[in-house]
Amino acid sequence: MGEEAGGKYVEPGGEFTRDQRYIATRITMDGRDGYPVEPGRYRLAVSRACPWANRLIIVRRLLGLEDAISMAVAGPTHDARSWTFDLDPGGRDRVLGIERIQEAYFKRFPGYERGITVPAIVDVPTGQVVTNDYAQMSLDLSTEWTAYHRDGAPQLYPEHLRAQIDEVNDVVFADVNNGVYRCGFAGNQEAYDKAYHRLFDRLDWLTARLTDQRYLVGDTITEADVRLFTTLVRFDPVYHGHFKCNRQKLSEMPVLWAYARDLFQTPGFGDTIDFDHIKRHYYEVHRDINPTGVVPLGPDLSNWLTPHGREALGGRPFGDGTPPPPPAEPVDPAHTPLR
Repeated sequence: MGEEAGGKYVEPGGEFTRDQRYIATRITMDGRDGYPVEPGRYRLAVSRACPWANRLIIVRRLLGLEDAISMAVAGPTHDARSWTFDLDPGGRDRVLGIERIQEAYFKRFPGYERGITVPAIVDVPTGQVVTNDYAQMSLDLSTEWTAYHRDGAPQLYPEHLRAQIDEVNDVVFADVNNGVYRCGFAGNQEAYDKAYHRLFDRLDWLTARLTDQRYLVGDTITEADVRLFTTLVRFDPVYHGHFKCNRQKLSEMPVLWAYARDLFQTPGFGDTIDFDHIKRHYYEVHRDINPTGVVPLGPDLSNWLTPHGREALGGRPFGDGTPPPPPAEPVDPAHTPLR
C-alpha cells in the first residue's frame, strides 16, 4: 500500500481514512492483464522505511526472487510529489533512469491523481508502473511466480490455509497495520481514543492467539506473519511515541515481543530492516505531527537479538523448505543490530 507522498497527514477534526484505490493490474502466469510473468522484465520499487514495501522485500527474499525481479530502493524521505531515488549515484535509479517513482506513474497514467505509493512494480521496457496494489502483489509473488522460486522456498500462502490467512490478514490490517496510522493521524481526541482502544484490543487478541502457537496460521511462517511483523518491528522506534500508541511498548508485551524477536532473528525478516530509514521517514516527513523534524536517537536495538524461547512451541519456520541464503542486498550495518 505504500506511504503516500504528500505534505499533510493528520485528518483535521476527525478520523484518518486511508485511500485504498490502487492500480489493480496484475502480473500473472497467463498474462491476462497484459503483463505476463517474465524474469528480468519488472523492477520492484520500494523504500525500506515503508512497512507496506517492507512486506514485498521480505516475501521476495524468502521466495528467492531476487534474480527474477530486480529492486529499486528509494530513500527514506520524500516530498509532496513522490519518493525519490536519492540513494543512487546522480539521484537516478540505475535501471529505470528516473529520479522519482512519480515518473513511472505518469508514464502510464499522465496526471495520475491518486497516491504515488510504494511498493510499486514497474515494467522496465516501457518504464510504466504496472501495479501498486500492495496486498495482491505479495500474494502473486507466492502464487504466480512459482516457476522462479528458489529451491527450498517456503509456502507462504498454502491453499489449505488461505481462508484462515485471509481472515487474520483482514483484522490485522484494519486494527493493527492501519490502526497505528489511525492513532497517529487522528484529528481529534474522540477519533484517537477510538483508534487506540481498537489497536490495543487487537494486540491483546493477538497475544492470546500467539501464547500457545508459534505462528499466526499453522505451524510455519505464512503471509500473515510477514504482514504483522512489519508493523511490530516499527512499534517501539516509531508508533509508540510518534503515533501515541503508548499503552505499552512492544518490549513490554511479552508474547508479542518474543514473537517479533523470533521472526526478526529468522533469515529474511530482520535482515531486511533498516531502523535508520524507518525513523528518518516518519519523524522527518510527518511535519504536522513532528514539526521540528528531529529524529530520536533511541531506542537501544540490541534487545532484538536476545533469546526469545519460542522454539519451545514447536513449529517449523520454513516447513519442508530451507532458510534463504545471506542477503545479496544487505542493510547498512550501521542501521541494524544484526552483524
